Amino acid sequence: MADSSFDIVSKVDKQEVSNALNQAAKEISTRYDFKNVDARLEWSGEMIVMEANAAERCLAVLDVFQTKLVKRGVSLKSIELSNDGEPKLTGKIHRLEGTLKEGLSQENAKKINKIIRDEAPKSVKSRIEGDELRVSSKSRDDLQEVQRLLKAADLDVALQFTNYR
Repeated sequence: MADSSFDIVSKVDKQEVSNALNQAAKEISTRYDFKNVDARLEWSGEMIVMEANAAERCLAVLDVFQTKLVKRGVSLKSIELSNDGEPKLTGKIHRLEGTLKEGLSQENAKKINKIIRDEAPKSVKSRIEGDELRVSSKSRDDLQEVQRLLKAADLDVALQFTNYR
């Protein structure tokens, strides 16, 4: 019997992020608590920009956006905020910027590889291939055990399991 395998990747569906952003921007423009606070949420190149005239309102814009992301199935771990999530005052406007994190960094790939080596069944083999990790084993049950193990692990990156065969 041939080895079964799957890939561990960290990808973001940009269309879903864009849809969540549009929904959040629409809600912000119609909500009463956002009237007269100059609240905005928009794309700026590859960055997501949140602005308001108060730091609390800027964080409220972020909360609305995060709620829409979760409803659309996008992990909050895939968005990296500037200034550790604290709005920065630029003139009269508080501004918060976010970028999408895609691909596994070498550091995260090594961390995941170590978890698999230490805690997964011994028949499982894993190797780093660029910005993804290939996991293989003769037993599909062992591969499913690795998926359960990684879902339970507290990693700072959003993981998807693809190419399962």
